[in-house]
Formats: sequence, C-alpha cells, structure tokens
Amino acid sequence: MSKPDPSTLPCSPLDETAGLKYFPRMTAKIRLHAQGRLWEDLHANLGKGSDGALAGFLHVDYEDIKARVLQGGSDEEILEWCQERSRPLNDTDRLVWNHYVQTLGWNDHISAILAKRKADGGLERRDDIQTIAHYIDVDEGRRP
Repeated sequence: MSKPDPSTLPCSPLDETAGLKYFPRMTAKIRLHAQGRLWEDLHANLGKGSDGALAGFLHVDYEDIKARVLQGGSDEEILEWCQERSRPLNDTDRLVWNHYVQTLGWNDHISAILAKRKADGGLERRDDIQTIAHYIDVDEGRRP
C-alpha cells in the first residue's frame, strides 16, 4: 500500500483547537481541497463521517463551516464563529466530543468499518490499531 504525499494530508484527528479534537483536521481538509491538494482518498468523506458528526455536535451546518473556513482566519477564530452561531462549548462538551474522537471504532457502530479498512490495508494483525483515529494516523504515515 503506497502512502500519500504528506503535503496532501491534514493533521491527525487527535490534534486540537481550543481543546477540541478533530477540528483542525476538518478545517485543514477544507483548505487542502479548495487548493486542489487534498489526498484523493479523503474526498468521498468531506462533510460526512467525522466532519458531519463534528458539524452536528457544533450545531452548525457543514457547508456554513466550509464557507467560513474559505473566508480565511485561524482555526481558533473559526471555532469561535461556530460557537457564536450556535452555543458556547464548556469543558464537559469538550470531554464528551474528545472521548468520541479518541474511541471511535472501538466496540461501537464503526467497528466493522475499522476492521474492513484494516483488512483492506493489510493491517488486520495490528492489534494496536483499535480506533479510527489510530488507523488514520497509521494510514497517513504519522504512526508506524
């Protein structure tokens, strides 16, 4: 399995903006796609999957977030904009969302998808890959 060019990849799903995991990955995917540089394997899930889940969690439509990202600004400014449009996040909100991101694929509704992705990538024997976030980091070359 060939690895993508690192310049076409967003950051890890475990990276954070203002204590919120995955947000910088979603914004980076939007920016890279707009520049025509996003790894093609990531195109199909733009606005879906974890992107859609995060937009729903923030109570802001993904297309609105995308438009705001493309206007420019830092991830912190964009997250603040999201909260102004919906609701401020508190520490419990961050704890709940971050737990979701950190454990997605581990004994839940995504477990079968994780198992298939591991099998398709020849990683079915990698017991250390127990979540989607870990799979993504291995698939994109951030973890051995």
